[in-house]
Amino acid sequence: MKVIVGLGNPDPKYHGTRHNIGFQTIDYLSDKYGISVDMKKHKGLIGKGIIEGQKVLLVKPMTYMNLSGECLRQVMDYYKLEPEDFIVIFDDVSLDVGQLRIRKKGSAGGHNGIKSIISHLGSMEFPRIKIGVGEKPKGYDLADYVLGHFTKDELAVYDECMPEIAGAVELMVWDEIDKAMNQYNKKVK
Repeated sequence: MKVIVGLGNPDPKYHGTRHNIGFQTIDYLSDKYGISVDMKKHKGLIGKGIIEGQKVLLVKPMTYMNLSGECLRQVMDYYKLEPEDFIVIFDDVSLDVGQLRIRKKGSAGGHNGIKSIISHLGSMEFPRIKIGVGEKPKGYDLADYVLGHFTKDELAVYDECMPEIAGAVELMVWDEIDKAMNQYNKKVK
């Protein structure tokens, strides 16, 4: 079983913000694959289903971004999983808007949600999909930028890249991470 996790903040005021692109991606995958993400369990919202013939859990941690690892640890222990069974989707300010960067493992890179996950899972060895939200403009506070809402043009870019994220997930649930990286790690057109 693979666990696809989208990072975000649960308060409605954060809906549609850059930092919540992980939640938005889980919503997209939920709609695309008919998986209801409404079971309150393990400090998160969870949905069980099938993607490309593989059993999956879709997870939205309800702990707030910086404590996301608490939810993932509970999921890992309950289902007797390994860190490699998770696919974590989150925002990245070092990538252009809509650009994807898939990795097999890695450090937190300054992302507090990932830092929490690494701490709670005791490992950096989990695949991830970074979604570019663009570099913060000069003079902006980073927190204000990532908690800001997308522009209309940015939303159009995300509408176009969601099917690519789904395509990457379809490969990654079968551990075809190299293939996903080769196909989807590219610059935005």
